[in-house]
Amino acid sequence: MVERLDAPQPTFILPPLDQIPDEAENDKAHVDNLLTTRFGPLNIPAIVFGAASFSAFYNSDDHVSGVEPLRATRLALRYGICAFDTSPYYGPSEIILGNALKALEKEFPRESYKLITKCGRYGNGPDGFNYTAEGVRASIQRSLKRLHTSYLDVVYLHDVEFVAESKLGKKSGNHLAALGTEKVAYGLEEGSEGNILGEGDEAVLNAIAELRKLKQEGIIRNVGISGFPLPTLLRLALLIKEKFGEPLDIIMSYSHLTLQNRTVLDFKDSFIQRAGVKQVVTASPFSMGLLNPKPPVWHPAPENIKIAVAAAVKRCSQWSEKGDSGLPDLALEFSMERARQAEMPNVVGLSTLKDVHTSAAVWHNIERGICAKEDWNAHVQEVTTLFAEHGVLDLSWETPKSR
Repeated sequence: MVERLDAPQPTFILPPLDQIPDEAENDKAHVDNLLTTRFGPLNIPAIVFGAASFSAFYNSDDHVSGVEPLRATRLALRYGICAFDTSPYYGPSEIILGNALKALEKEFPRESYKLITKCGRYGNGPDGFNYTAEGVRASIQRSLKRLHTSYLDVVYLHDVEFVAESKLGKKSGNHLAALGTEKVAYGLEEGSEGNILGEGDEAVLNAIAELRKLKQEGIIRNVGISGFPLPTLLRLALLIKEKFGEPLDIIMSYSHLTLQNRTVLDFKDSFIQRAGVKQVVTASPFSMGLLNPKPPVWHPAPENIKIAVAAAVKRCSQWSEKGDSGLPDLALEFSMERARQAEMPNVVGLSTLKDVHTSAAVWHNIERGICAKEDWNAHVQEVTTLFAEHGVLDLSWETPKSR
């Protein structure tokens, strides 16, 4: 359930903290395996807790309204996973996360973690977006109340590709040519940085202007944009830098550092060197559940990519002791390893205690050299080759009209 900006606020009541089980969190493994790695000038942890999981997109109402989100949040903080990514678009996520952090404030005060949220998107279709200055400010004020905080470490303008003018050489496929031979088709040629292509671009600029005001007021510490198509994010980052005389602090794209698509690694230098962005963040190593044995029915990937993923699941199950979990395991390891090499924070959706334990274990296995092993690299190459044979390696899907 997505909560529109003007919708009544749902309430979720947690039992007293001393009545919430803590047995699993008492596993002392996390005490000796604190995740201390931070990346970039914004000092963001290597793993960011993706709280879209606190919504009907990924979990049942019973799970979201129960105590498991608090327990997962507490365990993550004990591991040192101390940044949280949420959004008003993720239904009750901000409320669930805020309640958990409020309940845990004695053990983890506000200054011990970073809060990352978004604004501008509240539903599907054209009516689901509000990029007006009034809407942006109202959204931030609501997020502050939901999250029980007086400031936000990062705020992204959410899913900018749905509002900005569309300027893509092609709607889907491999967009790497946008960095070279097809710059003009994507609006990325040198000298075009200040081109406003229409009312959609104006709306983005107006929303960023309001976020910058909120930053000047000390309510927001870093301003960014988030979305899927990398060329669109780069074009807007260049436009914002040109119009405001100052670059964005941060950009996030999802599903672009995975076993199926790793093109954010090619775009990173352009974001930082050309657009001046301080920090690039990747999200969704499982590509919004695509790289699982049973992808969500709403997933926007076209059928040819889903067929290739099903083949990869089958292939991985042949050499994985865990059967169908072979592809998800490899996908998480691959994304974390490549993000570590690129010094790029990685937003990972975490729902349960098991998810948190697994992500922390994978990170420490990477630090211990699991990705340097010959069999691991052979498995990565095998899946990469399979995706290439299916013609879907590094392909991005077309932005849907609504989700």
